[in-house]
Amino acid sequence: MNKTININLGGIFFHIDELAYQKLKNYLDAIRRSLSDDPKGKDEIITDIESRIGELLSEKVKDVRQVVNEGDIDNIIDVMGKPEDYIDEGTFSDDTYSSQNTRSKKLYRDGDDKFLGGVSSGMAHYFGIDIIWVRLAWLVAAFGGGFGFIVYPILWILLPQANSTAEKLEMEGEHVNISSIEKKIRDEFSDVSEKIRHGIDDVSEKVKNADYNKYRDKAKSGSQDMVDTLGKLFTVLFMVLAKLIGVILLIISVSTILGLFISLVTAGSIGFFYEDWFYNNFDAINNSSLPIWGVSVLIFLLVGIPFIFLFFLGIKILSDNKTFFGRVAKMTLLGIWLVALLSAIFFGTQQLVKSAYKGSVIEKQEIGYILSDTLQIKILDNETISGKNYLKHRRGYQLVLDENDVKKIYSNDIKFNIHQADKNEIYLKLHKRSKGESEISARENARSIAYNFKKLDNRLLLNGYFLTETENKFRDQDIRIDLYVPENQIIYLDRSMRSFLYHVDNIQDIYDGDMPNHYYIMTKKGLNCMDCDEDEVQEKENDSSNSFNMNIDEDGVKINISSDENEKAEVIIDRNGVKIINSKDSI
Repeated sequence: MNKTININLGGIFFHIDELAYQKLKNYLDAIRRSLSDDPKGKDEIITDIESRIGELLSEKVKDVRQVVNEGDIDNIIDVMGKPEDYIDEGTFSDDTYSSQNTRSKKLYRDGDDKFLGGVSSGMAHYFGIDIIWVRLAWLVAAFGGGFGFIVYPILWILLPQANSTAEKLEMEGEHVNISSIEKKIRDEFSDVSEKIRHGIDDVSEKVKNADYNKYRDKAKSGSQDMVDTLGKLFTVLFMVLAKLIGVILLIISVSTILGLFISLVTAGSIGFFYEDWFYNNFDAINNSSLPIWGVSVLIFLLVGIPFIFLFFLGIKILSDNKTFFGRVAKMTLLGIWLVALLSAIFFGTQQLVKSAYKGSVIEKQEIGYILSDTLQIKILDNETISGKNYLKHRRGYQLVLDENDVKKIYSNDIKFNIHQADKNEIYLKLHKRSKGESEISARENARSIAYNFKKLDNRLLLNGYFLTETENKFRDQDIRIDLYVPENQIIYLDRSMRSFLYHVDNIQDIYDGDMPNHYYIMTKKGLNCMDCDEDEVQEKENDSSNSFNMNIDEDGVKINISSDENEKAEVIIDRNGVKIINSKDSI
C-alpha cells in the first residue's frame, strides 16, 4: 500500500502516489542540474516544463479522484525527453523524441505580434502565411462586406492568447518538449538582452553628447512638451485615418472598374453578336449615329478613368512610392478622358436635337348621325401583334411584328375624351403628336403614326394602340382622341375604356375609371349618367361667384367678401378695433 501526495503542477492539483512523486521529483531535479551551468532563464524554463507536464497529466486523469502512478510519469518522461539526451553545450537534439511528440497546430492569439488583439498574427501562424495577407483579408472583409467588423471581435473574445512557452510552441506548430521549451525561452532572453544592450548603448551615447543647457531649457517648458505630444498623437491618428481612406478608395475603385469592364464586354459584344431584343430596343431610341459598342466604350472611359485616378490615389496613400504613377501616364489618361467627354457631348447633343421640337397633326374622321340609336364605344387590341392578354393605357413603346412580319413600334399611349358637337353629326378628332429635330420633322413623325378604327352599325370600335415604322424611332409619340356627339345622343362606354378615359366632363362628376359600363346622354352641361348608383355619383357644387379673401399681416386682419349680387364687404381688424365696410354703408 502506497502513500498518496497532493501536488500542484502549473496551477493544476493532482493526487500522486509516493513512488510516482519521487520519480517525478528526481526527473525535475535532473533537469535543474542540467541547466545549472547556464542559469539564464532557468526558473522560467522549469516553470514552463512543469506547466507542460501538468497539461499532459490532465489529459490522462479523467477523474479528480484518480491517482497518478509510475506508469503515467514514465509516459510523461517519454514525451518530454530525458536530461541525459542533451548533446554538446547543454542543448537537446532537434529530433529527440520527435516521433513521440508530433502535435498539430493550435489556434491562439499572438500577444507578442499584435496590432489590435493578435487574431491576425495567430491565424498567420496557424495557416503558415505572412501576416500582411491576413490583415489585408480582414480589411476587405470589413469594408467589402461588413462582416469583418462582427467576426473579428468574436474571435478576439473566444480565442485564448498564447501566454506560456508551451502555448506559443503549439501556436507555431513546434514540438512541445524540454528541448523546444528551453530553446524558445533562450531565444526570447537573447532578444531581450540584445534590445537592452542596444538601448543602453543608445542612452550612453546620448548622455555623452547631451546639451544639458538645452535640456534645462526644455524642462522649463513642460506645457510645450504636452502640446508636442498631443500633436504627435493627432498625427498618428490622422495617418491611420489616411490609410483607412486609402483602403476604401482601393475597394471602391477596383469594384467600379471591374463592374464597368464586365458591362463593356457584355453590352459592347451585343453589337457584334446581334442579340435581337437588346439591340433592336436600343436602336429604336438611338437618334445618334453612335453604335451600342461605341456608347459602352464612352461610358467606360468617362466613368472608369476617374476611378483609375482614385485607384492610384489609394495606392499612393498606402505606399511610400511617390512615382508609382508617372506624369506621362496621367496626361495620357486625362487626354483620353477629354476626348471621350467631347465625343459624349457631341453624340448626346445629337440625340437631344432629334427630339428638340414638338409637333402635332389633327385628323377629322366622320362617323355619321345615329341619334335614334345608342352609340356603343369599345377599345380593342390586336393580341397577335402585342402579345398581351390585358389591354390598358401605357406610356412607352415595344417592338412588334405586324401581320406581314414587319417590325414596327407599338404603343398604347392613347387618351380618349367626349365633347358636345355643334352640329347634328358624330365625328372624331385624332390629335397625333410626336417630337423631331424641327417642327416640320416633328409633324412628319406625327403623320407617320398609323391608327385605325371602324364603325359597325351602332358600335364604334377603336384601336387601343397605334403603330409606326422603326425608321421613325420612338420620339414620345401619342394620340389624343376627341369624340364629338350631338345633344340628346345616348352612348354606352364599354369596360375596355376604363384606363383610356381622360378628364371626361359629366354632370355627376364621376371619376374616369368609374364611367365605363354605364349609359350617358349628352346635354348642354355635359354627359349625364342614366343608370348610375348614388355611391358612384359625386354631387357637383352649385356654381357661384361668391368669393372670400383674407389677408393677415403686421397691420392686422383684412377680409374681402363679394357675392353674386355684386355686393361687396370689407372687414378690417387692427389696433383701432373692428371696421366693416360694404357697398351700401360702413360701421
